[in-house]
Amino acid sequence: MRVELEGLTDRVARQPSLLPGWTVGHVLTHLARNAEASVRRVEAATRGEVVDQYVGGAEGRAAEIDAGADRPADDIAADVADWAHRLDAAFAAVPADCWGRPVRTVEGDEHPVGMLPLRRWREVEVHLVDLGLGFTPEDWSPGLVERILPGLVAGLAGRTGPRALMAWMMGRGAAPDLEPWG
Repeated sequence: MRVELEGLTDRVARQPSLLPGWTVGHVLTHLARNAEASVRRVEAATRGEVVDQYVGGAEGRAAEIDAGADRPADDIAADVADWAHRLDAAFAAVPADCWGRPVRTVEGDEHPVGMLPLRRWREVEVHLVDLGLGFTPEDWSPGLVERILPGLVAGLAGRTGPRALMAWMMGRGAAPDLEPWG
């Protein structure tokens, strides 16, 4: 299933998303700023530099999302599409010797440029669900699930008691409460 942004209305952009406190406009603005941040990091890595994912860190990220969420729907949709195209072009232009260079996350961790395409893929498909516009986890690409699920499963023990997790996974207990992801 594909989510079309062409014809996005102001009414839809202002409706609540599935993320608490965020409208559809917030989620879409986040996707645009995430692509912009990835372009900045790719371009910096190409120059041999490491820059923060978002100007101003987590607070700068939040401020940009809040500032962009109430724009006219046409502007939001154009912003998402423009930065997605710019990111595709940036990925296509990465020199072979650059893929192993570091980029920084909003949390301050570093990983190779080569992880950005997968991280962006995950970001887009997960947030398509968060929009609440008909795209569901059943629509996630099989390749994405195959790549992401093993890491999520491996991280479960750090988000709950290992015995409760084991009991649930073996059909001997209720699903445990999980600490927030991320």
